[in-house]
Amino acid sequence: MLLDTTGHFFLGAAAVLALSHLAGVLAVRLGQPRVMGEVGAGITLGPSVLGALSPQTAAWLFPPAILPMLNGLAQIGLALFMFGTGQELASMRVRGASRQGLTISQASLLLPFGAGALVAMPLAGDYAPARTSPTAFVLFVGCAVSITAFPVLARMLEDLDISRTRPGRLSLFAAAVGDGGSWLALSAVLALAHGSGPMDAVMRALVSVAVIAICLGPVRRLVAVWFARRADRVGPATLTVTLVVSIGASAAMTAALGLHQLIGAFLVGLVWPAGNRAAATAAAPLTATAKTVLLPFFFMGYGLGVDLGALRLSTGAGLVLAALLAAAVLAKIGGTGLGARYAGLPWTESLAVGILMNTRGLTELVVLQIGHEAHIIDDRMFALLTVVALVTTLMTAPLLRLTGTLPPPAPAPAPPTRARGEESPVGT
Repeated sequence: MLLDTTGHFFLGAAAVLALSHLAGVLAVRLGQPRVMGEVGAGITLGPSVLGALSPQTAAWLFPPAILPMLNGLAQIGLALFMFGTGQELASMRVRGASRQGLTISQASLLLPFGAGALVAMPLAGDYAPARTSPTAFVLFVGCAVSITAFPVLARMLEDLDISRTRPGRLSLFAAAVGDGGSWLALSAVLALAHGSGPMDAVMRALVSVAVIAICLGPVRRLVAVWFARRADRVGPATLTVTLVVSIGASAAMTAALGLHQLIGAFLVGLVWPAGNRAAATAAAPLTATAKTVLLPFFFMGYGLGVDLGALRLSTGAGLVLAALLAAAVLAKIGGTGLGARYAGLPWTESLAVGILMNTRGLTELVVLQIGHEAHIIDDRMFALLTVVALVTTLMTAPLLRLTGTLPPPAPAPAPPTRARGEESPVGT
């Protein structure tokens, strides 16, 4: 078939959306969150599967001319997704669980961060790009290992019907606090990686912290006051345009500071009023479109950028993967479980909280792509940490079933009883 660039774009977009939808439905039937099926669809379209089986088909379906167009859709979807993540974090309310939740969040963030950094120290010479600071590489791996995917965890708790249990509430609160800390740590790592010297890195870090503090302090209060007084006088279309412009301006500002543009969109989500009806009405269609239509293009782009098949060509990749998985799983589940136990939970619930906090999913994939684009990690470490993100998320539901945390399946309905003297059907 002879298609022009526009025809190839629509054909590629249709293939991405169709395969993502089917893979998401299959993942739900297998007891996994829908997003894991969409991630698998993106990897399938890349060099790991389709590119390895039929390079001609992959090149015809996604020619180089349409990749910038698809990447544009992916970047818009990511910005709206990060805005929604910040909005969900800002809407979290502490209801009698502040002490326990903060203890659990500290254990779930600090211990995996330290374990990941320790594993990364001897790997910096082989897996860090040539011009990357070893310190930035080590800190980035620690940050990636300590991530918990707050949005994926929230949807998984709802799908598994355990969002109202104590482990569910505490893990969600701890993930919200930990995610905020992880993004702040990532901002510092990016500032360090982009600095041409120690003083430049320190100045970028200080400016970044100042911008974040201003956004979360006076800017957030001013926006809340404005919405409380005037939002009912402004139409939804105007609010939607204002939100889109704010996301774009904040993304450009953080990119100019040497941070990633997604951190700017994340800050807008934190600033956007969580309890205002007009603000929620303006934001809901954008976040829904990002999750259902635009994010599959990010998974496609992510799949094109990672080649899981290349891992077998790397010397010692199996040992490195085992070390990263051990640091990610043992430190996350064990450290979080001990923190929950110290906070007063019984051992069974403590283990359940640790398993839930081991969910990484989409958030870590976004962090990994940021590090890869910033040349903090090379292609091999990118692929290795992708495997860690997928494995740790896929193991959540099976481990919860092993611990008995998930509610038992509903009993099958009893067969109807026959009245005395009624004849049995043939064959019974």
